[in-house]
Amino acid sequence: MTQYGLIADIGGTNARFALAPIKSFEHPHLLSLSESELVAPKALNGAEYETIEAAILAYLSGLDKEYSKPKHAVMAIACPTDKDQITMTNHTWSFSVSALKASLGLVSLKFINDYNAMANAIPHLAADELVKVGRGEAVVGKPMAITGPGTGLGLAALAFNDLGPITIETEGGHAHFAPTNEKEIAILQYLLTKHDRVSNERLVSGMGLENIYQGLCYFNKQPIVELTAPEISKRALEQADPIAEEALSTFCAITGSYAGDVALTLGAKGGVYITGGIVPRFLDYFLESEFRARFEEKARLSGFVESIPTYVVMAKQPGLLGSAAVLNHQVHTQN
Repeated sequence: MTQYGLIADIGGTNARFALAPIKSFEHPHLLSLSESELVAPKALNGAEYETIEAAILAYLSGLDKEYSKPKHAVMAIACPTDKDQITMTNHTWSFSVSALKASLGLVSLKFINDYNAMANAIPHLAADELVKVGRGEAVVGKPMAITGPGTGLGLAALAFNDLGPITIETEGGHAHFAPTNEKEIAILQYLLTKHDRVSNERLVSGMGLENIYQGLCYFNKQPIVELTAPEISKRALEQADPIAEEALSTFCAITGSYAGDVALTLGAKGGVYITGGIVPRFLDYFLESEFRARFEEKARLSGFVESIPTYVVMAKQPGLLGSAAVLNHQVHTQN
């Protein structure tokens, strides 16, 4: 009989839960998982529950009787997870992991950062859940980098040894933005009138597209207009606003330069994977953009990155799939 563990992907709005099969495998690299193996997935509105424990219990109470109470759990959450006391930055939930484990009667409970889960999902994605951008081939066993524009800009890496995957959590999205031409310098100059420091996240994110649009208004000596990211991308794709078109083009180019820097920094010969909800909304445009050309434009180090493949992640629930992978590796290690 299959044993299941509890997994979750918890954000500021939704708390997504599912059960993941706990598998037997002889070697860490032999773990095989797919999203189709996750059962009883359900998304709960976090605002409807006063505590995370209440949300977990609500999910468990709705499970069919054929599933026994899980003994192990791994939950991805959009905030730091390096301490026992976890306080969400975009939610009211604050809790002790050890106290929650005891209250739920779990043998093991692990919280991981949301990009930790994203990273661990990558080796288990199906071919149709990845869209390749440009040339390059992944080298098996070499580090993978996972990043991408969303509400913010996350960055993690997955390295490998004989014990299995090792997740490297970073805050690399907050490294300094490096402009590469006169237009980007002007955007930086504009943003420095608003911020003491300009990170990559200020440009490679939803708010980044908005910042780029305003910076281009400044560069083109036009009144500063504040539009939302969806408005900008819509105007750009409809060719209804020249600055919006320029903003979306610049956004893709800057994302490419940033992703190339990530590849250099992490030696990501296993590939660079673009996640987040923004790029898939204009995938065809992105594939034809300057993203890949700028990814490879690294002067003396261009040869290093040219062979590194880049992909857009199209999976629906990579956070849950990654949590399932971490759960299996954790139980495997304990046994």
